[in-house]
Amino acid sequence: MPRLRLRFAGDLAIIRRRAKGTPSGALPGVQQMESVGNMREGIVLLVAVFAPLAGAFLLPLFGVWSRRLRDVSALVMVLASLGASVALVPGALRGEIVAWSIAGPLGLSFSLSADALAVFMAIVSSLVGSIIILFSFDYIRHYENQNEYYTMAVVFLGAMMGLVFSTNLVYLYVFWEITGIASWRLIGFYRGKADVLKADKAFLMTAFGALVMLIGILAVYGMTGTFDLAAMKGIALPLGISALLLVGLLSKSATLPFQTWLPDAGVAPSPVTALLHAAVLVKIGVYVFARLFLSTFVFDEALRTIVASIAGASALVSAGAALIETDFKRIVAYSTVSQIGFIFLGLAMGNALGAAGALLYILMHGLAKAGLFLSAGIVEQNAGTKDITKLGGLIRSMPWTAVAFLLCAFSVMGIPPFGGFFSKYMVISAAVSGDQLVFGAVFLAGALLTILYLFRLFTKVFLGEPHGVLAPETSRLMVACVVLLAALSLVGGLMVGWPSDLARVAISQMLGVAG
Repeated sequence: MPRLRLRFAGDLAIIRRRAKGTPSGALPGVQQMESVGNMREGIVLLVAVFAPLAGAFLLPLFGVWSRRLRDVSALVMVLASLGASVALVPGALRGEIVAWSIAGPLGLSFSLSADALAVFMAIVSSLVGSIIILFSFDYIRHYENQNEYYTMAVVFLGAMMGLVFSTNLVYLYVFWEITGIASWRLIGFYRGKADVLKADKAFLMTAFGALVMLIGILAVYGMTGTFDLAAMKGIALPLGISALLLVGLLSKSATLPFQTWLPDAGVAPSPVTALLHAAVLVKIGVYVFARLFLSTFVFDEALRTIVASIAGASALVSAGAALIETDFKRIVAYSTVSQIGFIFLGLAMGNALGAAGALLYILMHGLAKAGLFLSAGIVEQNAGTKDITKLGGLIRSMPWTAVAFLLCAFSVMGIPPFGGFFSKYMVISAAVSGDQLVFGAVFLAGALLTILYLFRLFTKVFLGEPHGVLAPETSRLMVACVVLLAALSLVGGLMVGWPSDLARVAISQMLGVAG
């Protein structure tokens, strides 16, 4: 579909675009016309990206004046991004695309574009990120390096906003690398030798994948002569170039064979691990996969099979590891690796049902997995251990945390009516309806393993006889955050139609079919 592009040397172009006419199979009600949008929409898009990305660098200064000012400012910056993303929803539901660009030489124009897929991902990241920042108020206040923590966490979220709205491969890559640098500092937050080694491992593994992906990006430029994703629409890439891009996506999303860095990142504070697993880092890989291979390039059938096979193996191997692990946060981390496989499966099916399931999975998994990690943080900080063999009976002293953990676990397991049920059902159904029965069976087995290891975890930590002193819930704010995430996991299922509407439009724009 052609893009209306306004270019003036050094000037800004704000474009509000709707596709022309309703193509065959497009969603009813998605209007198709092109028009120049207003400045307000462009400003909203800029706020979504730069409120956290630029504002983060003020936080160390605020921290010198007042810890409370710094903490609240960090939350306000992320909430500003969330508010701006939500403000873009009405236009996205109408099929409009708000774009903002500055012309640059050599194909390096800086351009942002808010279509339904980008808006969906931005809301997920900023919503979960806001709750994690709020949780950090009490969790982080006991430690040093607080200025750096808030700066890196907000930069992390701002870079995610820049990535999801970028339409130029070079700037998408730049934001991709900023998230890697921020996560490196956050994983090594405690600065112990083991912490730094695990942070270095995460950085090196993801940086290696990013380097391979950069080679693929340069190969794409050599083939197409542009970095603009809109100009590449419908191009069929050779399998070799697709494989180069895929290596970067798999490494960032901690998918087999690059999965080992993510459980090791559990040495970081629990709000950091929640950011990595639920809100931002590992979701980058699946988002860019959807952006490149469903929305831009022709999805090669061989690549489809490769991705689904890797996703299936990753889901089973990591689920098996979770069944025998005894570290609380590593179990939840292996669960993330397994669940990311489900998202890749949905996208790899290349049909509307699978894509819808994958998008809902990103949302539902983000809410529930953040709840699991933050619950783990409450247990670790109050009980003084992550070893589940040394825990037990904590439901007596931590009833709110226990119930919140269980509700979030129900969503990850796919128990109705929680949000995770609908996404998991849709992904597996997409494989079955697409005559991919083997993949459907593999992921059904993965779903059963998810139930086993999460029930094992809940039983070991919260039920049974206590080991040692029963630690109480010392922070009402931290408990309120996990209860909120548990409630959202349930509400997400009961009101699944709301996010589904935005997902339907995103699928229409990506695949050109009804969602």
